[in-house]
Amino acid sequence: MKEFELIPAIDLKGGKCVRLQEGIASRSTEYSDDPVSMALHWQELGATRLHLVDLDGAFSGRSAHLEIAENIFRSLKIPVQFGGGLRTLDQIDAILDLGAQRAILGTIAVERPDIVEEAVRRHPSAIVVGIDARNGRVALRGWVDQTTVAAAELASRMKEFGVERVIYTDVSRDGMLTGVNYQETETLCRQAGIRVIGSGGVSSTEDVRRLWERRGSGIEGVILGRALYDRKIDFAELRAEMLSW
Repeated sequence: MKEFELIPAIDLKGGKCVRLQEGIASRSTEYSDDPVSMALHWQELGATRLHLVDLDGAFSGRSAHLEIAENIFRSLKIPVQFGGGLRTLDQIDAILDLGAQRAILGTIAVERPDIVEEAVRRHPSAIVVGIDARNGRVALRGWVDQTTVAAAELASRMKEFGVERVIYTDVSRDGMLTGVNYQETETLCRQAGIRVIGSGGVSSTEDVRRLWERRGSGIEGVILGRALYDRKIDFAELRAEMLSW
């Protein structure tokens, strides 16, 4: 049976760990002013991977937390996937050189697909495309700009470039604890024939189980954010429970 990863998220804004609601910068909740300790906390609870996002970078197009990111890469034994503001080959090369195992590309997948193609050529298996969508249409620049590009269409195009996996986030649900959009996640997986990590709106163990049950379609994990920080989900308990499914 296919493996399924539970991936805790750390979103960085102003040097602190925060969570946004629906990707809106003004609707943020601060959870910690020590991102490195938070990263170590999730590792100690058994996480096999960390999802690290530079929100300031996502909005501005320039990574704003490289020093913190590097400290996290050096402090952890588990791999880290990093996204937020990676819009040039130099930025992608730099974050992987600093120690990220995966670089998550978002805006440039739509605006500069040639950069994605070259990044995959340089770093096979290390490039992940983050597809953030409202009503099935891709949103860019930290979810500020709405496009007419269909999420499944973008995923298919990225697969043609050699991208092995995407992270699919339903923006309207992210940080809202309204339940993961498992139907669209599975549909994207099947239509594009690409591996997908689900994200956005996870509020309960049942949400995780719904994605886990669909892992045969290519869903290989879920990113956990606000549900962990608001203690709707206990990571260690969820991890133990998943072993019994």
